[in-house]
Amino acid sequence: MFPRRRPLAIAAQSLFVSAFALPSLPALGAEEPAVTSLPSVTVSAAADQYVDVGFATRRPAGVSKSGEAVADTPQSITVITRDLMDGQQAQSLGDALQNSAGVVTNVYGRRGWDDFIIRGQRASESLFADGLLVDTNNRVSQELFGVERVEVFKGPASVLFGAVQPGGLVNMVTKRPRPELFGELGLTVGNYGFRQVTADVGTPLKPGSKAAFRLTALAMDSDDPTDYVWYRNRYVAPSLTLDLGERTDFTILASHNDRHYVRQQGLPVNGTVVPNINGVVPNSRFIGEPGATPYDGEQNRIGYALTHRFDSGWTVNQNLRYQTSSLTGMFVTAGAMARNSQLLARGVTDQSFKGDSFGVDTNVQKTFAFTGHQHSLTFGVDYRHTKEDRLQKTCRVGALNVYNPVYGAAITCPAGFNTDSTDSLNALGLYVRDQVRVADRWTLTGGLRYETARSASRNHLNASRVDTDDNAVTGSAAVMYDLTHWARPYVSFATSFLPNAGTDVAGNPFKPEKGRQYEIGVKFDTPGKAGLVTLAAFDLTRRNVLSSDPVNIGFNVAVGEQRSRGFEFELMQDFGNGFSVTGAYAYIASEVTEDTTTSYVGQPLNNVPRHSFSMWGQYRFRGALAGWYVGAGVRGESAKRGYSYGYTVPGYTVADFGFGYTATHWRAAFNLKNVFDKQYYASGLNNNVLPVGNPRVAMFNVVLNY
Repeated sequence: MFPRRRPLAIAAQSLFVSAFALPSLPALGAEEPAVTSLPSVTVSAAADQYVDVGFATRRPAGVSKSGEAVADTPQSITVITRDLMDGQQAQSLGDALQNSAGVVTNVYGRRGWDDFIIRGQRASESLFADGLLVDTNNRVSQELFGVERVEVFKGPASVLFGAVQPGGLVNMVTKRPRPELFGELGLTVGNYGFRQVTADVGTPLKPGSKAAFRLTALAMDSDDPTDYVWYRNRYVAPSLTLDLGERTDFTILASHNDRHYVRQQGLPVNGTVVPNINGVVPNSRFIGEPGATPYDGEQNRIGYALTHRFDSGWTVNQNLRYQTSSLTGMFVTAGAMARNSQLLARGVTDQSFKGDSFGVDTNVQKTFAFTGHQHSLTFGVDYRHTKEDRLQKTCRVGALNVYNPVYGAAITCPAGFNTDSTDSLNALGLYVRDQVRVADRWTLTGGLRYETARSASRNHLNASRVDTDDNAVTGSAAVMYDLTHWARPYVSFATSFLPNAGTDVAGNPFKPEKGRQYEIGVKFDTPGKAGLVTLAAFDLTRRNVLSSDPVNIGFNVAVGEQRSRGFEFELMQDFGNGFSVTGAYAYIASEVTEDTTTSYVGQPLNNVPRHSFSMWGQYRFRGALAGWYVGAGVRGESAKRGYSYGYTVPGYTVADFGFGYTATHWRAAFNLKNVFDKQYYASGLNNNVLPVGNPRVAMFNVVLNY
């Protein structure tokens, strides 16, 4: 049985009386509803007063820390707009990232964390919000409803963002106040017991002033396609913009994110992708224990975004945030299958994580002419502090017959913890970036960064401490040429830096990981600059990857190397006749090139499909059907293998569909994801267990607004 849920607000339930929700694009036709404008939100806190409308955008991406539009930036950057996310009824960050070429999402299924791979390399710990790192371990899933846009920077980004993984990073831009009165109240219901109430309200604090307040809130209860799995999410985010004069923009941002859930454990390999004499284990099977302690996660933030423009032409931008986070709960691990191919050996891990972080990024920018060329110069300094306390104990539980499960086995835990540690990191970086316009057609971009990082790991069980000092110089360089007024080829080179935690058998700290990427591409403006087509080919190498010490069992050495090469195609287009489309395709060949385990060498990287694709089109009717829209899409991946597990995860293709209606003061929509209920597996985890994919999901949404 599923646990009983508390009812959602009765007042909100009365909203679900008409039908179905619509994304926030206005209807096209004889009578158009009022258009509501949102402020620009970039990492530099620019004062642009327009929001992305449609799927394509010409606004600068915050991840570039410049005023250049994505189309004019010699780097692969994807911007996923609020309109696109609403049209697809995206509920998680993974849902949104499926629109970006070369990004593999939901790698570990529905475990309650944000997991993704960019260009063949794990990037889950390179997640940013408003230009500042969320957490070094990223243990609490982010709430997508509080996000205005999602930006994906592909390839090494250390020059601007410091110690990050080499595949790229994701930056979420949160919703901000706007200087007019507005309000939305929404209700979404779906299968598997999904119920969600949302509110998004704002008001100016003084007529004719920039001062404004906004409050975004969400409450969600849901069961899961897997038996005994459920989720409860609560989110509230107040924000306040102060009017400090025309030259200054200042917004205070805060949020509380609370998540309570049972972790979805996946399924045994034997009986799914590996044949079992007893048949196929159903995708709804729960291999955990209903009596295990659910997960409780909480994340709290407070900070601000500041921009001030001086008379001299210099602009200073500063983002600052303090954050606390915690996560506790049990998860059941899957072991080997018994000889009868029915009993699955299991273990239990009781975990507790608690930490805090502080980050501040300050940069100054100016555009000026020098030696006959136009320069856009940025100097910056950033500081990051993180600390996390970790408690963990390994418990015992009986085996489970996955074909005839009987739950209620006792979970036996030791009195003490087998892990009791505190990890901390302090990092300081200095960076400079210059973009030079030469002869009206050439754009040269270069940047350098020096970073120093000190990490400390304290083991409270044996009173030991390991301190590691790392420093690195990273750089990037790119050239873009305006071949025509609509085509701009480019080449780029970039490096990255990421400290490796821990020590080798001799107690010496590991060398930091280093990444290097070469990229060549071209960006095409579509007619009227209503869209963008990006083609890019890349060669990415990651060095000093931790590998097992071949002499000393249980220890590692930093000698591994991994490589991924590929090609990406991406399209974002608003045709202006009511039709918008987004499409993405990636071909990625990945492999382990060096490792102390010789059987790994030459094998593909874990969970990186050779081919992946997605497409979503949406049409808004005119004339007699004005107000209605219809959308449809398809997405899929080819088969996946890995160096750390010995089976193949089959590829899949699924279809999505949606339609809706918008009026002046309400909108509604219906979305069906995985229309044909394709059963598939999300990825491989190890030789005992693998995560499951998402079945058919139906969602009805209605929103009242003023």
